[in-house]
Amino acid sequence: MSDRDPLFNGPASARVYDYSLGGKDNYAPDRDAATDALDAHRVAHLLPRENRKFMRRAVRYLLAAGIRQFVDLGCGLPGKGNVHDLALAADPASKVAYVDNDPVAVVHFQALLHTLPGATAVTADVRRPDAVLNHPDITALIDFTRPVGILMISMLDWIPDEDDPDTIVATFRDALAPGGHLVICDFLADNLSESDWTAHRELTERYGISLTFRSTERFKGFFDGLDLVEPGLVLAPEWRPDRPYDPPSGWLLAGVGRKP
Repeated sequence: MSDRDPLFNGPASARVYDYSLGGKDNYAPDRDAATDALDAHRVAHLLPRENRKFMRRAVRYLLAAGIRQFVDLGCGLPGKGNVHDLALAADPASKVAYVDNDPVAVVHFQALLHTLPGATAVTADVRRPDAVLNHPDITALIDFTRPVGILMISMLDWIPDEDDPDTIVATFRDALAPGGHLVICDFLADNLSESDWTAHRELTERYGISLTFRSTERFKGFFDGLDLVEPGLVLAPEWRPDRPYDPPSGWLLAGVGRKP
C-alpha cells in the first residue's frame, strides 16, 4: 500500500514502533510521529532496543526455567527474534500465542505462523482479559493448568488508569498456574524532567497517541502475589544483562514475577 492509503491516515503505535526498530511495515504518518518523538526526547532512540532486548532475555530466562507456553499480549508487528523464534528454537514443542487489537499486526503474524502448529495470533483487546483467556484459538493451544509465561512488553502504557490496568493485570496474573511467570516492561515516570513531560503532552496532542507513564510503586502492585525474580524491578538494560550495554535511558522499568 502507498503512504496515501486511506486506511492509514494517522500513525499507529505498532507501526511507529516498527519504524523505530528499522522495520519496513510503516507509513509516512508513523515515520513522522517517530521522528518527532526522537527529536523531542534525547533518549527516545534507546527505547525500542532496550525493550526488545529485555524481551529476548526474559524469554530465554523463562525457557531455562522450563516454561514452554507463552502468551504475548499487545504483540505489535513481528520483528527479528520474536517470541516464537526463541521458544521453538529451544524446544519445537513450545506453544506461543500472540494477541493484539490491531488486526494489521495480527495478520502479519498469521502470515509468519501459518505453517507452525505450535503458534497462533488472535485479534483481541487485552482490556477484556476474560475474552482473551477464553478465546478458542488460545484455549486450543495454551493449557493454563500448566505454567505459562505471560508477556506484557510495552503494553500497559497504552492502558490509561481509567481503564483499570490493575484489575486487567490481576485477571491475567490470577490465570497463572503455580510456576507461571508474568513479564512486564513499560514506561517509568520516576525519571522524567518537566521538559520531558511538556514534550510528551505536545506529542500526544499532535498525534493522538497517548502513553501512560507510571511510578515504580505502581509497577510493584502489578506483581502482587508473585515472587520477583532477581534482580527485581530495575531499568530494562539492568535486568540480567548478557553483554555490555549503553547507559540506560531511565524510561523503561522491567521485571519478571513467578507464581509460587
